Amino acid sequence: MDNYTIKEWPEEDRPREKLLKRGPAALTDAELLAILIASGNSKESAVHLSQRILSSVDNNLNTLGKLSVKELKKDFTGIGTVKALTILAALELGKRHTSSETLKRNKVKTSEDAFRFFYPLMSELPHEEVWGVFVNQAGIVKKKIKISQGGISNTAVDIRLILRAAVDSLASGIILCHNHPSGNLQPSPQDDRLTLRLKEAARLIDLQLLDHLIISETKFYSYADSGRII
Repeated sequence: MDNYTIKEWPEEDRPREKLLKRGPAALTDAELLAILIASGNSKESAVHLSQRILSSVDNNLNTLGKLSVKELKKDFTGIGTVKALTILAALELGKRHTSSETLKRNKVKTSEDAFRFFYPLMSELPHEEVWGVFVNQAGIVKKKIKISQGGISNTAVDIRLILRAAVDSLASGIILCHNHPSGNLQPSPQDDRLTLRLKEAARLIDLQLLDHLIISETKFYSYADSGRII
């Protein structure tokens, strides 16, 4: 089948026809990607090109989303600007869909809820960012903000900005989150100091730091779950 174009494949094996008959869940990642790029190149079909693209990132869609348009065009014959943009746009939509599911519930009550809330915003970033979400006593989200953005290993945080945003949103609780691009979820001494300072400052104005999460591409560390916020 490698030497055939997709049009010459049995109908049940063609990605579009398969999608129509069986739904998107029946398709592999490569088949879904092939529908996005529509065509391959002179030596391989869209499916085989998609398989090669995915293989280059160990079949990790998060890693694929980190590639630039320039990298996709340079490394894969048959991928031009439009196709590269289509791939990146589709992956971004997937992230926003995940975020929308949490926002639809509009409630963050557990560390898992918080992770799902922040994951689409931060999981694939090559640099550190700090975000805050502000909730009422029922866990209903009142506001979310990006607090700071830094380099590969750290970012500065102004606690006054966090407290002002919490007060402005009429929240009673704060959940802080930042990412570690390295994938190491172990809190640093700076992370510990920030958590302690924010917890103590929040208490002075009748606010509560509910949690501080550190996230990577697939996992998270929770100060609350670890018993480090009392």
